[in-house]
Amino acid sequence: MKKAEIQLVRALADKRGRAEHGLFLAEGAKLIGELRASALRVRKIYALEGVFEGPEVETVAPRDMERISQLKTPSNSLALVEIPRYTLRPAQLKEQLTIALDEVQNPGNLGTIIRLADWFGIHDIVCSEASADCFNPKVVQATMGAILRVRVHYTPLVPLLSGAAAAGIPVYGTFLEGRNIYEGSLSAEGIVVMGNEGRGVTDAVARCITERLFIPPWPADRRGSESLNVAMATGIVCAEFRRRAPSPKGK
Repeated sequence: MKKAEIQLVRALADKRGRAEHGLFLAEGAKLIGELRASALRVRKIYALEGVFEGPEVETVAPRDMERISQLKTPSNSLALVEIPRYTLRPAQLKEQLTIALDEVQNPGNLGTIIRLADWFGIHDIVCSEASADCFNPKVVQATMGAILRVRVHYTPLVPLLSGAAAAGIPVYGTFLEGRNIYEGSLSAEGIVVMGNEGRGVTDAVARCITERLFIPPWPADRRGSESLNVAMATGIVCAEFRRRAPSPKGK
């Protein structure tokens, strides 16, 4: 590999580098195979001999893969992929269940939440601008390919959520003082807000929430851990929404 190519790959490990070049990294034959079959454009693939074929593929030595891989154990292939640009129409918020992330900053948590969204048929995640970058290599790997099917948007949450609430769209959030999520009704469409790992939902975003929910411990009066991991809590919330309020449109 040329020195400039190695420098480019290393630059894409950083958010500024990804923004400058409009590219993100993906590693491993399974993920790259899914990328090649998707609508996303794969610009370049570096792979060990015999892994991939095609005009965008450059065969490299194991030593070069060790130099460019972002994984503890180097993979057999690495791809440079163009960052997609998505548009979220306000009308979509009335037609589906959407996840909003308020300053979720751990890449592993974000990757797991994207994977959960894919599992539960949630097509859009809206993130505050202070949230982790969904194209961080750690996030991409943690999604296990879900990043190809879930659209992640970055925008100020307060205007989006306040506008949704004004339009009659339910805006849910998890709080210790909320109502038991297993009691009362849940809608098939709306926005579910999940907060920061340590601070929870910010005050400004909390003021936009119309339905406060609580995931109770078992038994209900037990006092153990102070809170759940945000990705774990997201999984519980999504499962309950889908169990009791499946989308009538099959979305």
